[in-house]
Amino acid sequence: MEIARAAAGLFVRHGLRATRAEDIAQAAGIAPRTFYRYFATKEEAVAPLYAAGAQRWVEAVREAPGELSLPQALEHAVRRTLTPGVGVSAASWEWVRTLIRMSEASPALRKVWAEVCRAAEDTLVEVLVERGGPAATKSDDNVAGTASSELRFTAAVASAVVRVAVESWAAGTAPATGPEGPAELALRNLAALRDFRWA
Repeated sequence: MEIARAAAGLFVRHGLRATRAEDIAQAAGIAPRTFYRYFATKEEAVAPLYAAGAQRWVEAVREAPGELSLPQALEHAVRRTLTPGVGVSAASWEWVRTLIRMSEASPALRKVWAEVCRAAEDTLVEVLVERGGPAATKSDDNVAGTASSELRFTAAVASAVVRVAVESWAAGTAPATGPEGPAELALRNLAALRDFRWA
């Protein structure tokens, strides 16, 4: 995670183009060879930060009280992870904004963001199975690969609720708190799906 933080800090301060993998290695206190042992490109170095946020949200869905319906569990998770100061500090949200904006301008960084979002969606499928969602088959080896189409679609919709909220917030100038913050945008997205048939 230290490498990821070093990369994000350099990207935010100096920009993606001006930052080399060697700069990231130096800032993290490692040799360039060590950097390339873990990451093929400089853009991949921030994947652990993207993944930590996505994983935090999925884990909040997992930890939501069992008596909550799925929409309620999703709302619970949104409030716990997208509200500055509860899941992530307000300062960290500004880093998120910058990194998401950079992903819009960089195909390589956009690919990293998309891969992290897809991995989180697969993990969410597993969480939905744990919460009692139907699975097409029972396989301990690859739950996400064997879940029903309906369950995979549900995970995709739930993931899009959060991804679109974060991306929409990042594209604007609103603070991370308040009516245009990521949490409120995600809650509005969930409200728009009131008639959606959650698995």
